[in-house]
Amino acid sequence: MNNLRYITGYSEATKELVSQLIRENTLGDYLLKKYPETHEIKSSKALYTYAFGLKNQFMRKSNPLSKVVYDERLDVLHHALGLHSFIVRVQGSKLKAKNEIRIGAVFKNAPIEFLCMITVHELAHLKEKQHNKAFYKLCEYMEPNYQQLELDTRLYLTYLDVFGALYGANKDQ
Repeated sequence: MNNLRYITGYSEATKELVSQLIRENTLGDYLLKKYPETHEIKSSKALYTYAFGLKNQFMRKSNPLSKVVYDERLDVLHHALGLHSFIVRVQGSKLKAKNEIRIGAVFKNAPIEFLCMITVHELAHLKEKQHNKAFYKLCEYMEPNYQQLELDTRLYLTYLDVFGALYGANKDQ
C-alpha cells in the first residue's frame, strides 16, 4: 500500500492494523481521541521560545541555538519533517558558528505532542549527529514517550497523506 510510506520500517502487523484503520476510516478517530487539540505555537518566535525552553531544561550545556523556525519548504514527502543545520561563516578574521532548526510547517496545526517529538528530535542532533543508540537515548531522556509519539506522528502524516487535514488546518495560519 503506497500510502504507508511513513511506517515502512514498522512490523507487518502494525502496517496491517494501520491499513485496516484506513479502510474502516477510523484512523482519524484514533488520533482525535488520543490527541484532541492542536497547540497554540503558530509563529516562529513562539516556536523558538518553546524549543529554547526544552533545550534549557534538558541540554543546558549544549551548543546555543541561533534560529528555530517553521519552514514551508520542508517537504514531508521527502522525509524532512525537521532539519538541524550547523552553519559556519567567516566574519573578518573569526569563524562564527550557528545552530539552526527548521520544523516543517505541517506541525503548526498538529497536537503539541507531535511538535514536541519533532523538536526533541532536532534538538538531539545538537549532540548526536547520527540516528544511533545514543541519539534515541537522548530523545527518550527529553521525552520519555518518544517512541510512541514518533509512531503516532507517522500515523498523523499517513492520515494527512490519505485523507487531508484532520484538525481544520489552514495553510495561511
